[in-house]
Amino acid sequence: MDYIELIDRYYSHVPELREVLLVHSRQVAERALSIVDKHPEFEVDRNFIEEAAMLHDIGIIYCDAPKIHCHGNHQYIEHGYLGAELLRKEGLPLHAGVAERHTGSGITLEQVIRENLPLPERDYCPKTIEEEIICYADKFYSKSHLGEELPYDKVRNNIWRYGHGAVTRFDRWREMFE
Repeated sequence: MDYIELIDRYYSHVPELREVLLVHSRQVAERALSIVDKHPEFEVDRNFIEEAAMLHDIGIIYCDAPKIHCHGNHQYIEHGYLGAELLRKEGLPLHAGVAERHTGSGITLEQVIRENLPLPERDYCPKTIEEEIICYADKFYSKSHLGEELPYDKVRNNIWRYGHGAVTRFDRWREMFE
């Protein structure tokens, strides 16, 4: 699968946003692949990890986040499920799962309801090891500060906005992956 061709199909008319997506996604993919290389016991498909990491944020084009050149109609928190819908339409259901469940360290159905989040009512926590690896790797790279890697303590503090369960998941991943 040619993920660049797929990205270009949706992003060629917005070159600044395309660049943000590609730089951020490449950083995430490299970190995810380094985790896979350190842990052959996970027995995951390296090609899938790279493809899914490169496509995990494809839904940002539908969101309003002017700082990173996004001028869509949806709130940024919606980019995961919107990207998943796009990837399912493209015949990539496994990649869609990564896109749908990578925000924070996962968002529970209870959070969606309690916080009245603008998301379809379902669970958005990673369900597979591949989803967990990419979700974890994603937290270290911001689209508004391309090229920078966030230190663990700052990432962990950022995760707190999703609650104690999110931090617990993130800490467990650190033990598994680092």
